[in-house]
Formats: sequence, structure tokens, C-alpha cells
Amino acid sequence: MKKIILIVSLILLNQYQAKTIRDSAYVAPETLNRFDFDDDCDACGCAAGNGSSGFESLLNPQFVGIKYFAQHYKAKENLFVKDLTQDQYFNTLQLWGKIPLTKKLSVYASLPFHFHEKKTMQGDIRINGIGDLNLMGIYQLMSSKDNFHHLSGGLGVKIPLGKFDEKGASGVNPSFQLGTGSWDYQAALNYKFQKNKVAVLVNTDYTIKTENRKNYRFGNQWNYAATGFYQVAGNEKSIFSVKTGVQGEVYAQNKQFDEALPNTAGSALYGKLGFEASYKKLSLGSEIMLPMYTHLAGGDIEAKSRFSVFLNIGI
Repeated sequence: MKKIILIVSLILLNQYQAKTIRDSAYVAPETLNRFDFDDDCDACGCAAGNGSSGFESLLNPQFVGIKYFAQHYKAKENLFVKDLTQDQYFNTLQLWGKIPLTKKLSVYASLPFHFHEKKTMQGDIRINGIGDLNLMGIYQLMSSKDNFHHLSGGLGVKIPLGKFDEKGASGVNPSFQLGTGSWDYQAALNYKFQKNKVAVLVNTDYTIKTENRKNYRFGNQWNYAATGFYQVAGNEKSIFSVKTGVQGEVYAQNKQFDEALPNTAGSALYGKLGFEASYKKLSLGSEIMLPMYTHLAGGDIEAKSRFSVFLNIGI
């Protein structure tokens, strides 16, 4: 119980970093034995619509839920200022679900609502509205006879429902947007090793972004992550586990009229710590991410922190 109270307290303490204006799901009570993957790439970060919140450990084969994801960045106020003085807050409230079609095939969907804010010398700038719809098909490629090893693959599409502001793309962070304005495509792989109370997830995905109607194209993005899980406590009705790991993101240059734009590529590496708790079909989880390395937009943007919390219902 002391461990649970400590972890929850740390999470609440970090919530202030995403101002008001950055996981897991139900675990089968008998054992920590079902890890499926999913990733969330629709909370705007350094490439609009693709600041990843990490790969969730969705332990229930089917669910609907709601998630809050917050990101904090520091950026240059303007070209004549060397210091990173501008605070940028990217906030997302997301509806999501994962529904199996067959024993090996499932469909994942998420619909976000963004409310973002950045501080400037001219005053605060806020935008809010619906984001881009994500759809992905997930297929189990391999499962070992001893059930210790699992490999899944996914193909997805992002439908441009969020508004893209061409004027906003000319700022220090062109990703201060509700959406990319483009149809983007994703391929993903997830490997899981699980034995008894310990599990390890290794994930990678690549997003291909296309040119939107304003002749703007955000750079392709590669995400990768490794996460370890440990079941701390559990019984027939409830379970509590902790998780820790690393997550990285690599962004290619943005383009406009097929010309590469300077200071739009970059990369970041985060360390993360979180927990997952379930009671019957209800699941609660949260995660804190802090940068271990950050070099975004040629150094004009610095990643500070990320935070997420979700509540899911098994169906």
C-alpha cells in the first residue's frame, strides 16, 4: 500500500506541468498474461499530430476509454533571442477503443480533442478543437508454444479532421496545430516477453506523412520504446503493477512546396515511470516521462516533460 500511495503522489505532483488552459488497461485477474500494443501519436509535439505518449499496455482484448495526455516544451521566443523562454503546453483529451475482429486481428481507433497554449511576449496564444482520427489494424504475427513470446504488427491511417493553420506553421514550432491537414500512414511492430509477474515490451513504429492542401508536409517520424512491467500485488478481482522504461522519437525535416525547411528535424529520448491498476473491468493507469536527451528543431525547442492518465472499461 505504501508503494501505491508513493507512486500516485508523484503523479499528482507532476500534473502542474501541463496547465489547465501531456497506461494500460484491464488486467486479467488471474495473471499478468495479456499484453497487446497500441501507440498514441496524436498529441501534437515537435511534429504536429505525432508527439507520442508511448506504447500503452492494453491488457484487455477489448475496451473503450478516455485518456489525458500532456506535453511541455520550451522554445525560442524569436530569432533574436538565444534563450528558450517560451513555454508551450500541448494537451489532449482522447476517446479510444480496441475491438477484436478475430482471434488474431483487432482494430484500434482514437479521436482526440486538443487544447494547446503557448506563452509569448505579445500574450498567451491558445487553440483548441478536434484532432485527427487514428485507425489501425493489429495482427498477431507469432505466439510461442510456452506463451512467453508474442509478436504483433499493425498498419494504420490518420484521417485529417483537425484544422491546420498555415500561418502557425511559420512559427518556431510549426507543430502548434490541431492536425497535420494530411493523410498519414503508419506501420508498427510490437514484441512482448512475459513470464510470471514480469513482462517486457519492445515497440517501434514509423509514420509516413504526406503533403496537405497548403503544400506543407511534416517530416516522417520514427518512434521506439522499451518498457518493463512488474506485478506488485493482485488477487481475483484486482491487480496493481508498475512500469519503467525508455522511449525515443526521431523527426525528419518538414517540407513546403517540396523544399526542406531548416530547423524542423530533431530527436528526443525520454525515461518513463508509471503504474497500472484494475478492479474487475475498470482500469486506471498513469505515466510520467522526462527527457534524457533532447535536440528538436535544431535546438530551438527543448522537451521538458510529459504526463498521461487514462480510465478504461472492458467490454
